[in-house]
Amino acid sequence: MTQSDSLTYDVVVIGAGPVGENVADRTRAAGLSTAIVESELVGGECSYWACMPSKALLRPVIARADARRLPGLAGAVQEPLDAAAVLARRDEFASHWKDDGQVQWVEGIGADLYRGQGRLAGPRTVEVAGPDGTRRTLTARHAVAVCTGSAAALPPLPGLAEVRPWTSREATSAESAPGRLLVVGGGVVAVEMATAWQALGSRVTMLVRGEGGLLARMEPFAGELVAEALTEAGVDVRTGVSVESVTRENGTVVAVTDTGDRLEADEILFATGRSPRTGDIGLETVGLEPGSWLPVDDSLRVEGHDWLYAVGDVNHRALLTHQGKYQARIAGAAIAARASGVPILESDPWGAHAATADHDAVPQVVFTDPEVASVGPTLAEAEQAGHRVRAVDVPIAVAGSSLYGDGYKGRARMVVDLEDEIVRGVTFVGPGVGEMIHSATVAVAGRVPVSRLWHAVPSYPTISEVWLRLLETYRDN
Repeated sequence: MTQSDSLTYDVVVIGAGPVGENVADRTRAAGLSTAIVESELVGGECSYWACMPSKALLRPVIARADARRLPGLAGAVQEPLDAAAVLARRDEFASHWKDDGQVQWVEGIGADLYRGQGRLAGPRTVEVAGPDGTRRTLTARHAVAVCTGSAAALPPLPGLAEVRPWTSREATSAESAPGRLLVVGGGVVAVEMATAWQALGSRVTMLVRGEGGLLARMEPFAGELVAEALTEAGVDVRTGVSVESVTRENGTVVAVTDTGDRLEADEILFATGRSPRTGDIGLETVGLEPGSWLPVDDSLRVEGHDWLYAVGDVNHRALLTHQGKYQARIAGAAIAARASGVPILESDPWGAHAATADHDAVPQVVFTDPEVASVGPTLAEAEQAGHRVRAVDVPIAVAGSSLYGDGYKGRARMVVDLEDEIVRGVTFVGPGVGEMIHSATVAVAGRVPVSRLWHAVPSYPTISEVWLRLLETYRDN
């Protein structure tokens, strides 16, 4: 190709993570020519620095915890984890940070891959600066989809860059366990990485700002049970604490808190939120603010731009890989429908071109011990949205949980809409509950009446029998 190649496609996708890949997959399936641009590794954050490596680190931790609950097996799993083996398996799940397999997949669907930094250069136009110095201009007949994701957000502490702090990327790709690890934050990344590295041999201290505790965006009991378990495992969990300054002295991290404590560690992880990767993609050329989140309608089209879509984290609707892939399927269908001249899209709630689940049925699993699994709004969120609701709370204490492991401890909450008698939200906390959440997701997304749920019979003896306890409690009170 020449230095100034110009090519035209039906669709151009900026970002080849799971979201961009799924947009390309759907537009290609609809017969639209598609180009996809990636500046790092094809497969994105999830494949190499988030979902896959983090869960590979956590799986042995959770498996050992489950084994320790079983007489006849507990004695065989008292030794420390083989950290080298766990990290080696993690490396395999991260494909050793090589994207050959993902590239083959993109080629297999018939999309054209361009490596380099993709930037908007006006409506329907993307310029790609390749790593070899080449420049290409890609023009889209129908749509450009921004799928560049998000990055870890660091607090504005003076000198923080010189400290070389961990973010989620370093926490999931580290080559060894630090002797002492400070974790700043109390959200999902913070609790999962505290769980993983404590089990792999680090002495972990968590510093959580404010009084909301861990997992503050979930039902309160979720964070309480996780904090209790982390403390029992040896993590020092400190809430209501802010970091005032951080330095690195002779290789040692020194953090000073607002309470005057001076804490030393080998590494410090800041798990304090995300920011959109939109600072250098040419938003200013189409009247948008660089570095901003991109507001969209339910078909994932950017407000005020009939050709521009923002899919996944960049739109700030639901920063989860599976939710971004869901949005990609909706966006792909909407792009294809508009390209074919469909006059009116199926944009009503739960329609083929409406990402309604982003509002009403977002599922999430936190892979700690105990696990936390939720879908839909919390009780507080449902009340704030103006719904007349009631929370139904029960311990997870059924035959299946007793069989799962001795001393099983868990809790379930079902948020019922009293007007429509449907389930608005569900939260499970306990070992093994991650595999239960899809049943709740079906109930919430399907707006299944409580009266019909009586006829959804859980198999005996499984933990899913907690559904009966929830329904009985709702009926009897």
